[in-house]
Amino acid sequence: MKIALIIAIILFDLYYLYHLFTDICHHWQATKKEPATKRAFFSMIIIYFLSTLGIGDFAVSTALYQKTKWVPIRKLPGTLNAQCVIPSGVMAIIFLSNITVGFKTLITCVCCQILGAYLGSKFVTKLPKTILRYFIITGLLLASCLILVGKFHMIASTGTATQLSGWKLYLTAGLLFLYGALDDVGIGCYAPTMATIYAMGMNPAAAFPIMMCGSTFSLSVGSVEFIKKHNYSRKLALYSLFGVIGVFLAATVFKHLSLDMLEWLVIVVLIYAAYSLYRDAKETDQA
Repeated sequence: MKIALIIAIILFDLYYLYHLFTDICHHWQATKKEPATKRAFFSMIIIYFLSTLGIGDFAVSTALYQKTKWVPIRKLPGTLNAQCVIPSGVMAIIFLSNITVGFKTLITCVCCQILGAYLGSKFVTKLPKTILRYFIITGLLLASCLILVGKFHMIASTGTATQLSGWKLYLTAGLLFLYGALDDVGIGCYAPTMATIYAMGMNPAAAFPIMMCGSTFSLSVGSVEFIKKHNYSRKLALYSLFGVIGVFLAATVFKHLSLDMLEWLVIVVLIYAAYSLYRDAKETDQA
C-alpha cells in the first residue's frame, strides 16, 4: 500500500510539473524579468533543509520575501504553495520509506487534512485570524510543556506508538481536518500536527510522513489553480526545484537522530512556531 501511495505522489507531482513548465515556457521573457535573484537558489536549499526537519517553509519564506521584495504581496500565497510541491513530494517519499506508521492512521489523517484544505477553509477563513493564531499559540506551548515534563520524568512519556485507533484516531482526524484549513489563512499545519501526534502518544517521527503526504497531495492540485491564474512567482517556483538538495541533506541528518534528540527538535519547532505566530499576531494588531 505504501508503494501505491508513493506512485500517487509521483503522479500528482508530474501533474503539477506539466502545468508549471508549460506556463514558464509560454511566459519565459516575463519569468526572466521577475525580481528574484540567483541568491534564491541557495535560499531554497536552506528553506527546505529546515522544512524537512519540521520548521515550516511558509513562515521562513514569508519572512525572507518581505525583506528581499522578491514577491509582490498579491502573489505570495500562490508562490508559497507552488514552491513547496516538489520538495514536499520528495520529503513524503523519503519519510514513507524510512518511518513506520500504521497505514490506516496515515490514510485517515492525510485524507482529513486534504478535505480540510478544500472544505474546512470555508469555515476557518471566516474566523478572526488573530484570535485563531492565539488559540494555536496556546496549544503549541502546552504541547511543548507536555514534552518537557516527560523528558524531565515528571510524567511518563508515551511517545512510542506507530498507529492510533478508537477515539484517539477520530480526534486526530478531526484536528487534521482543521489543520488542513489553516494553510488558507496563512498558518502552517506542521507544528500543530507535531503537537497532536505527540499528545496522542505516537512516536513524534510519525508526524513527518503524515505532514508531508497531506501537504504534497493538497498543494499539488491547489498550486495548479494558482498557475492557471498566473498568480505566483514563476522564477521562485522554478528555483524551488533545487530545494530537493536541502531535503536530502536534512533527511541524512534526520536518519541519525535518536528519539531523545527528535523530541528536543520537536520542542524547538513548537516554540519557534508559537513565537512566529505571536509576532505575526502582534503585527496584525498594530496594523
